Amino acid sequence: MPSFVRPDLLAFQAYSANPHTDAPDVPLDRLDTNECPYDLPESVKQAIAKTYIEQIETNRYPDGSHAALKAEIARYVNESAGIESNSESVTPENISVGNGSDELIRSVLIATCLGRPSSILVASPTFSMYGILAKTLGVNTIEVARREADWSIDPDAANLAIATATRDGQPVRAIFVVHPNSPTANALTAEEIAWLETVPDDILVIVDEAYYEFSRHTLVGRQRDNWVVTRTFSKALRLAAHRVGYAVAAPETIAIFEKIRLPYNLPSTAQAAALTGLAHRRELLTVIDKILGERDRLVAAFARLPALKQWASQANFIYLRAAGEAIDLAKLASDLRSRGTLIRYTGGGLRVSIGTPAENTRTLANFQALLDCVAG
Repeated sequence: MPSFVRPDLLAFQAYSANPHTDAPDVPLDRLDTNECPYDLPESVKQAIAKTYIEQIETNRYPDGSHAALKAEIARYVNESAGIESNSESVTPENISVGNGSDELIRSVLIATCLGRPSSILVASPTFSMYGILAKTLGVNTIEVARREADWSIDPDAANLAIATATRDGQPVRAIFVVHPNSPTANALTAEEIAWLETVPDDILVIVDEAYYEFSRHTLVGRQRDNWVVTRTFSKALRLAAHRVGYAVAAPETIAIFEKIRLPYNLPSTAQAAALTGLAHRRELLTVIDKILGERDRLVAAFARLPALKQWASQANFIYLRAAGEAIDLAKLASDLRSRGTLIRYTGGGLRVSIGTPAENTRTLANFQALLDCVAG
């Protein structure tokens, strides 16, 4: 390995996405990445293609200001949060757009942590990219365990971790929470939100609302100056291929993010896709109720499998763990993959994204068959 590489990166394990199936001759059900299981309607794809053909000059750089997109995002955020047009409305000055939410996470880390002793705080299990991106930047990550009963954060444990980090000379500069959390699918409780409201102003709170459209719970509208809400087009709006995320925060915070991001971070095609998606959002979001209905069907079916335990979900996925000692969940995930069912083994459990009715039926059959083998 070249000597110019940072030694701490040598043992670093990158994020693993979209594993290949070992069963090419069976239907492949990709229930491992929490995407919407439905592709864009052909008419929406045609609208994006029309924009590409008629309006995008491929020899020119993208609009680095994201002006049109920020205006439409602000309109959507106000609509989704039930905010009327007044002095409290979200405006384009409250919006920063990223190449996926991952870029926004990195901007947060650069803005808050680099160049000084720093830590971030996360509550595990949670979205792994917070810790992964922090590690790539040499930022310390402090983890506190969630309460297994409902996967909520213990405020006392979090406050103790913050105090200890300060004493140790690695103060917490940012706290990352997901609402609802991945992989456990629980939304923030009133107790957790009340705790976040007490976080000191010199710590940035990032509330990741990637699954807002499924939970229909948002903290936009009750934000403090040291809060950032992030969202994505990759889930409910079906634009994962285009990698568009956005942050909602105080204009002063957004101004810092705008300094950090790369000048042309979002391709013209991605901006066109996001604008088209927002223009057709009512049509695109009609599948939400269908997905939630399928989630309820899976919840009822998994409840009939005594080898597994599950928790209430407020997202487009379900979290499972073994009810006893007999099941190796990592092996179960691997065996499911060999049958064409891709789910994610993470945080000591199984995260199962909600697919189409046919995908969900095959998934349940594969779970049943494999668990019958274990029991038999």
